[in-house]
Amino acid sequence: MENMEFNNTSTTFEELDLSDSIMRAITEMGFVTPTPIQANAIPAVREGRDIIGRSQTGTGKTMAFAIPAIEMIKACDDKSDVKVIIMLPTRELAIQCCAEIRRLTKYCESIRPVEVYGGAPMDKQITRLKKANIVIGTPGRIMDHMRRRTLKLDHVKLAVLDEADEMLSMGFKEDMETILRETPGDRQTVLFSATMPPAIISITDEFQKDPLMIETANKKITLDNIRQTYVDVPMGRKLDALKLLLYYFDPSLSMVFCNTKKMSEDVAAALSKEGFNAEVLHGDLKQSQRNTVMNKFRDGNASILVATDVAARGIDVNDVEFVFNYDIPQNKEYYVHRIGRTGRVGKEGSSITICSGRRQVLELIDIVHNLKADIKQIDIPTGNDINYRISEKNISDVEETLSGSINDRYKNMVNLLLSEGHSLYDIAAAALQMNFAEKEIKVNDIQTERKQYGKNGHIDYSKIMLNIGRASKVAPKHLVASITEKGLLRGNDIGKIEIYDDCSVVSVPSDSVDEVIDMMYGTKVCGRPVKVSLYEQPSHRRDNSRKNDRRANSRQTREKTRANKNTRTKKPQPKKRKTKER
Repeated sequence: MENMEFNNTSTTFEELDLSDSIMRAITEMGFVTPTPIQANAIPAVREGRDIIGRSQTGTGKTMAFAIPAIEMIKACDDKSDVKVIIMLPTRELAIQCCAEIRRLTKYCESIRPVEVYGGAPMDKQITRLKKANIVIGTPGRIMDHMRRRTLKLDHVKLAVLDEADEMLSMGFKEDMETILRETPGDRQTVLFSATMPPAIISITDEFQKDPLMIETANKKITLDNIRQTYVDVPMGRKLDALKLLLYYFDPSLSMVFCNTKKMSEDVAAALSKEGFNAEVLHGDLKQSQRNTVMNKFRDGNASILVATDVAARGIDVNDVEFVFNYDIPQNKEYYVHRIGRTGRVGKEGSSITICSGRRQVLELIDIVHNLKADIKQIDIPTGNDINYRISEKNISDVEETLSGSINDRYKNMVNLLLSEGHSLYDIAAAALQMNFAEKEIKVNDIQTERKQYGKNGHIDYSKIMLNIGRASKVAPKHLVASITEKGLLRGNDIGKIEIYDDCSVVSVPSDSVDEVIDMMYGTKVCGRPVKVSLYEQPSHRRDNSRKNDRRANSRQTREKTRANKNTRTKKPQPKKRKTKER
């Protein structure tokens, strides 16, 4: 494998000798200079080489493979069959990729791109596939069409795997391999991936021939301008915590990140109901809906954007003050992508991650430490904190008004009130109350206490008791599974497990014991519903006392038996007569 790294882009698109139709489209799109991955991948793909492009999202990868693909199809005599297959991990990316190719082929009538993805009507896709020569889609939906025989890959000349590592993490490895095996053996394979895990290497070994590695110099993402903090709130109080944080900091523009579309919808709906101006952005939105949401956010008509990771890719808004991680990001790349939405163009930004319990706090700390960054815990603001902050802002507004000119009509009103015997102090207080009383916030405080978590430090454990034991054939693995499946703890969080005839005792971190007991309510272990309670007295004493009692009873029984043997009545023997001597 040939490995090349490129750090600059002295080339222009004109110097790449593109066709007139593509050059015209690129000019209208406003591009003059290609990105590093474009400047070096386009000539290599044109030559017919297999490519491994190692580059992050947002570096112009789509044009890097789309331009050579378009030129290749234009050079074909027969343009009626599918010549290019492009696989991406999500519906959103498939839509974006297809839209980009349509812009590039604005003046190429012979190029017919079609996007296929789950959740869209199958019949419409089938109709469009009959005329397509470029297919862009998710592996799952591509496989669906292959099984229906509505998509044939017999004439594919170029296969592209974009964001291959993301497709692997989503479980598409077998689908990707199946699709590639259905394409001709002499096809060209281009793969883009931000990381190179072993599974990616195995795919390149099997499906690529002497690939060229094009690795652009990574633009280091600096987090220096971003204040990273987190809060630790009780289970089930994340939404309340988010509201308190929004009330307290009152950002003009902020983003809230969730891990799922359902969660993003729920959070956005709850914030809107509370009076916040929130919009939601996720992969199920149509492009027109996405454009409407983004225009509202950019224009400031929506101050809060609740989004999923994939849907938020490509968002470039420079004035985002706060990023809130409602859910813990899945990895450090997602974390950097999220908080990187703030602190842009030299401005300072803030990120707050909302955690619930030890497991989530440790996950977050692992991510931040891997980035060699620092993060601090902050307290959840209370209702008093919020109203004090609001009062400070109100005072600032009054001072700004006093520094300007005041209408004589209002001065006359003050003089009239003074003549009626009201004090100047009461008049001012009444005016402030009339203007600001409605702005006061009434919220329910969240009672929290700072907890120190650490994998290598001392962890306090408490014991919980389950009313099931050896008699029900319970093993430690059953107990671990019943606790960890709730998601609160991991297996290595659980301490000593003691199983007795009719009960079991499990040691769990003291800071999570209440949540564990609550979440275990109604749980079945080995098919039996169990009751769980806090067990304060060490159970081994009771068990040992039972053993000692049994041992004592056995010892007494043996001693009694031995004594009985020694005192057993013997059968009388006839007396011997004494013989007298004569």
